[in-house]
Amino acid sequence: MERIELAPGYSISRVIKGSWQLAGGHGAVDPNGAMRAMRAYVEAGITTFDCADIYTGVEALIGRFLRGHADAIRAGELPPVQVHTKCVPDLDDLPNLRECDIVAIIDRSLEQLGVGALDLVQLHWWDYQIPGYVEAAEWLERQRQAGKIRHIGLTNFDATHMGGILDAGVPIVANQVQYSALDHRPEGELSSACLERDVSLLCYGTVAGGLLSERYRGTPALRTPHENRSLTKYALILEEFGGWSAYQALLDVLATVAERHSVSIAMVASRYVLEAPAVAGVIVGTRSERHLAESAELTDFVLSTEDVEAIRSVAARSPGPTGPVYGLERTPGGRHAAIMKTNLHRADGRPLA
Repeated sequence: MERIELAPGYSISRVIKGSWQLAGGHGAVDPNGAMRAMRAYVEAGITTFDCADIYTGVEALIGRFLRGHADAIRAGELPPVQVHTKCVPDLDDLPNLRECDIVAIIDRSLEQLGVGALDLVQLHWWDYQIPGYVEAAEWLERQRQAGKIRHIGLTNFDATHMGGILDAGVPIVANQVQYSALDHRPEGELSSACLERDVSLLCYGTVAGGLLSERYRGTPALRTPHENRSLTKYALILEEFGGWSAYQALLDVLATVAERHSVSIAMVASRYVLEAPAVAGVIVGTRSERHLAESAELTDFVLSTEDVEAIRSVAARSPGPTGPVYGLERTPGGRHAAIMKTNLHRADGRPLA
C-alpha cells in the first residue's frame, strides 16, 4: 500500500479505512466482525482509520481494537495504526462554545480511543454565520501544544474559511472533503489554496455510497426511501449532477475505463480522486472485509490522461453540484441541509462540559 507523508515524520496509508458505516444508519453492526475487518485492513497495509467524535460507538470500537492488538503492534507483528478523528461541536452549541467544551470533546476522544495523544483531529463548523471557528481551531492548537493532539486538520471547510484559520497561525495539515466523479466542488479555489499553503485533501464519498459501482449501471432510477443514510445523501448529489441519465452516462465511461485496467468501476472512481491535485488519501467506508481486496489494490494502477479526460468530459456537461465544498449542505432550509444531523452530542445524551 502506497503511503504519503501528511506532515514531517507522520505518514499515512493513501487508502484510509472509513468508519461512518459502523455508527448505525447502514444496518446492524457486528463488533467482532468489525474487529476482524480492522485487523485484515491493517495487515493489508491500510493502517489509517478515519472516525469522529459524533460516530456513535466508533471511537470506543477502534479503541478496543488498539488495546487488543497493542502487543502485536509493539512486537512488530502488525504495523502501527494511525487514527484520525474529528471535533464536531453541536450546531446549537456554537453560539456559546467555550474552550472547555473543545477540551471536553478531546478528552472524551482520548478516553474512548485509549491513547495518549490523538494523531489527527479535524474540526467541523456547521454554520459560518456563527462566529468562533477560528477561536475553536486556536483552542485545538493549545491542545496540540499540551501534547493531547499531534496534528490538526479541518473537515468540510472551503478555501476562504480554511484561509482564515491558517492566517491565524494554526498549523493545519489536512482538510477532509467530499470529492468524487459526481462532485467536483473541491476543484479550483480549494485545491489551489491547498497546494499553495501545503494542506492535503483527504477525500470521502469517492464511490458516492456505492452509486459509483456496477450495481446500479443500467438499472431503473432509485426509489425512496433509500436503504441507508449514504444513499439518501448521495442520491441528492446525483440529482445535482443532472439526474439518472447523466449518472448512467458517467457509469458507462467509468465502466470502459475499468475494463481497460481490469478493475471495478468503484476502483476507477476512487483512483480518479486519488490522482487529483492536493489529494493525499481517499477514505473508503466499510463495515467488513468485503471490499478489502479492491481497496488494497487502489495504488496498484494508474489512470492514463485519456482515462481522466474521458471521465472529466462527462462531468463537464453536468450542471452541478456547484459552489464551495459543503455549501449546499450548509444552506438553511435546503434539501441537503435537511438530512444533516447537527446535534448528535445532545442526541446521544453527551452534553459538553
